[in-house]
Amino acid sequence: MLLYFLIFNLFTIQNTVEPHPVETLSYDVVYKNKTVGSLKATKQIKGSETVYKTSSTIELKIIKTFDIFYKFDVTVEDEVLEKAYVDILVNDKQHAKTSTEWHNNEYQITKDDKAVEAIKRNINYSTIFLYFDEPVNINSCYSEQDGTFNTIVSLGNNTYKKINAKGRENIYYYKNGALDKIVIDAGIIEFEIVLHK
Repeated sequence: MLLYFLIFNLFTIQNTVEPHPVETLSYDVVYKNKTVGSLKATKQIKGSETVYKTSSTIELKIIKTFDIFYKFDVTVEDEVLEKAYVDILVNDKQHAKTSTEWHNNEYQITKDDKAVEAIKRNINYSTIFLYFDEPVNINSCYSEQDGTFNTIVSLGNNTYKKINAKGRENIYYYKNGALDKIVIDAGIIEFEIVLHK
C-alpha cells in the first residue's frame, strides 16, 4: 500500500511539474529593406487545448514615428476556436481591441468595447494558425482582429493570398510547410514579416 502511494504521488508530481513544450517562431518586420520590428509566435499544446500567442513591436517612421504593439492570445479546444483576444496599441494609445468567446452555442464578439453580430458556427481555422500550419485545402480563415472571415486563395508553389473584409491582400510564402514570409498590405504602406534566420 505504501509503495502504491509513493508511485502515485511520484506520477502526479511528474505530471504537474513537467512543462508542455512550446513551439516558438521569430520573425523580423521589414519596411523598405530595413528591419523596423520583431514578431514572436508561440504554440503550446496542453491535452485537448492548444494556446497560440503572438506579440510584435514595430517602430515605423512615415512623416512621424509610430510605435506599434500587437498582441494576440488564442485558445483552441479540440480543434475548435474557444476564445481569442487581440490588443493593438499605437503610440501607447488603444488602436484596436477585439475579443471572441464561445458562449451559449455562438461566438460573442466585442470590438472596441462594442458588441458585433455573433457567429453561430464553429471556427476551425483562424489567422494565427497561418504561422504554424500551411493552409492546404483551406479557403477561409477567421480574423481574430476584425471578427470577420478572410478568403484564402492558393497561388501554387506553397504561396497563398489572404484577402480581408476590406479587400486588402496579404501574401504568405511557405518552405517545407513552415511560414517563411508574409507580404502585408497595410493600406498606405506595404511591409514584410520574414522568418528570422
